[in-house]
Amino acid sequence: MKVCFIGLGTMGYPMAGHLQQKGFDLSVYNRSKDKAQQWSTQYQIAASATLAKAVAEAEIVAVCLGADADVREVLAGDGGVFSAMPRGGVVIDHSTTSAALAREMAACAQERGISFIDAPVSGGQAGAINGRLTVMAGGDETVFARIEPVLAAYATRYQCLGPVGSGQLAKMVNQICIAGLVQGLAEGMHFGAAAGLDMNAVLDVIGAGAAQSWQMDNRAKTMLAGEFDFGFAVDWMRKDLGYVLDEARQRKVSLPVTALVDQFYGQVQNLDGGQLDTSSLLLALQQGAESRR
Repeated sequence: MKVCFIGLGTMGYPMAGHLQQKGFDLSVYNRSKDKAQQWSTQYQIAASATLAKAVAEAEIVAVCLGADADVREVLAGDGGVFSAMPRGGVVIDHSTTSAALAREMAACAQERGISFIDAPVSGGQAGAINGRLTVMAGGDETVFARIEPVLAAYATRYQCLGPVGSGQLAKMVNQICIAGLVQGLAEGMHFGAAAGLDMNAVLDVIGAGAAQSWQMDNRAKTMLAGEFDFGFAVDWMRKDLGYVLDEARQRKVSLPVTALVDQFYGQVQNLDGGQLDTSSLLLALQQGAESRR
């Protein structure tokens, strides 16, 4: 199976690495040549010089890019993936985009005789490095079955949840849940510290009870230590929440907590924290407390 991976960023870099280590007939491409060279040196496969060359013989093309505009340019732009890869192939989009973009790309792909699966991932940088991502997919079930061996290289859970766009909608649910949890965790820790509690001890106790969550297990102690460099940046979360809130407005769905947490992430950005990870919501609370003293 000839596979091409496009987009060697925080997530895509290790995901492509897993494909190489699993023995796939792999080509890679990245718009930033420095990152492509770094990956090539580490994994001993020369990155393709052009997008067209990278996908020329690929049966499956996986992309992991930034936002709607990036995906549209790489897939459907002049000289993009859809015009350069063979008919009958499959494009897997691991980017987090709007559901409307996924449906648009699926229609473009169909015109070229190509199948499209929207397949955003969850698990963060650590999940990508450890090959333990979760993939939420939308598309044809038969096509999804074709790509499962690729997904298995870097994910431990992958499921097709409905037609194209369903993966992106499921990722929105994921981000809604994360945003509320992180804000709740930040507020609890901020309150406990203000009350003079030993928060390490408190976390050890409540982490064994109903308050336990992945965020508490993996981020609470680092939040206490003021460490906010775990890969998924505030800027990217705000991008994702923008898609969520746009979709909610179109569907007339009320998301008051999500909208509020999005504003708190805006406060972190105003503190020059856009590249800090999402657990940095605690900083906005601490800054607010300082300004009131």
